Amino acid sequence: MPTIDFPFDKFNYNSDAILEGLPESDFALLSRNMITHTYKKGEILFREGSYPTGIYYITKGKAKKYKTDKEGREQIFYVCRRGEVLGYHALISEEKYTDTAATIEESVVAFIPKDDFLKAIQLSSVLSHRLLKVMSHEFGVLVNGLAVFAQRTVRERLALSLIILRDKYKQEHHKDSPVELDLSRDDLAKFVGTARETLVRLLHDFKEDGFIETNGRKIILLKPLEISQIADLC
Repeated sequence: MPTIDFPFDKFNYNSDAILEGLPESDFALLSRNMITHTYKKGEILFREGSYPTGIYYITKGKAKKYKTDKEGREQIFYVCRRGEVLGYHALISEEKYTDTAATIEESVVAFIPKDDFLKAIQLSSVLSHRLLKVMSHEFGVLVNGLAVFAQRTVRERLALSLIILRDKYKQEHHKDSPVELDLSRDDLAKFVGTARETLVRLLHDFKEDGFIETNGRKIILLKPLEISQIADLC
């Protein structure tokens, strides 16, 4: 399968870099009161407007982060995979959550209480440095996402979204196998920022062109290089 010369970091918050390979003594500070829970698909981890009491660490599965407008419509702006951390922005800034997080498949999520997380930041130079680096990077990701999605057509936004999501799902597949995206059409439409009907029509066009296949709600990316070219990334 051809490789894609695509700067994933421009659109990836990389919060999995916060805890990955953390020194054992530092991770012990975080995990001493950690509680692990299995969530069904669609369960809320935290809700926009509420106050944080800790952070969430995905050990299995995926979650979506989204904003809701006055009419109750969702705009998904990020999909989190195994290894990523959620909810630390509001906790550090001592503000309410500015978004909502919910699982998009059955997931195992660890909850780390606020006091343990803050104490670990104070005592661990490695953790505090990583947080500073990740949060600085996230500002660039936000700017890139806003600029690119504002300038692209719906077809281009769909292609870009498929490539971004491919990076989230590819670790679950063999190196030479096509990547399958297991995401509902409603959630994909909310990620792309378009109506469900428009999304379904464009997916049909992509399928007719041989770029993808579908199996139920699963989307199999057969030609990621060609899809990235539609998004004007190569």
